[in-house]
Amino acid sequence: MANTARRMFELLEPICLVTFFADECNEEFAALGHPDYWAGYFASRAAPLGRVSAEVVHAVFYSFAEGEAARHIPSAWEKIPPEESVAARERGSAASLRRILGDLADSPGLVRAADLTTKAATSAPTNGRPMYAGMRTLPVPSDPVARLWHSATTLREHRGDGHIAALLGARIGGTEAHVLSALATGVYPAESFGRIHHLPKKRLAAVMDGLRERGIVDADGRFTDAGRETRQRIEAVTDELAEAPYEALAPAELDELITVLEPIAAKLVAAGSR
Repeated sequence: MANTARRMFELLEPICLVTFFADECNEEFAALGHPDYWAGYFASRAAPLGRVSAEVVHAVFYSFAEGEAARHIPSAWEKIPPEESVAARERGSAASLRRILGDLADSPGLVRAADLTTKAATSAPTNGRPMYAGMRTLPVPSDPVARLWHSATTLREHRGDGHIAALLGARIGGTEAHVLSALATGVYPAESFGRIHHLPKKRLAAVMDGLRERGIVDADGRFTDAGRETRQRIEAVTDELAEAPYEALAPAELDELITVLEPIAAKLVAAGSR
């Protein structure tokens, strides 16, 4: 099933990425009154948890540097109710998918993909998975395009909760995780990676020094063999922990879901989900 979890991640991730890459969500957030991209991101993604504190958002998002959540939370709740941010994110994401997919958005294959993805997304235990549990509290949309996005995003948060567990088990912090991801995708030096390049040089140097001391990166800041093994082990555990939702699908349903998702994912990948 770990191979299934990885394949489903590859097929569902392009659906989720419209939320972050396409214009429609930003337009919806701006119309609500969110002042910039990150304000909309933090408010809409954290909103399924309710009016939680910055400390809680920092903990469950995991990979953001100290203080980044506090720039937007809890001030977002004072101006815009969480449920309005949730609705804006859903509207914008569904509109992006409809625009990019064109005729595919109204196809029987998409409806079937939405139904089967929803079956998987609503089946797994929520224990130890706060972001997944938050998404499970939201109503499942009736519109097939919105339902596909919602369920894909629910599964993304389920996987993300498991990924954090894998990182914790390997004693890899949020900033360190970005370093590993950067090196794994060929970004060098890792400190130039877009998610961390803005951090204070002193903070980044301390992170790199810590990884060197543990033998994960070498003197030049590149992976050691032990570092590659650590990264591979984290990904393998993440896949294993992402299996549970797909156990709700019969083998024939799983094969069908992969088949109907493939053209949808291919079109989104070709467009860069934007």
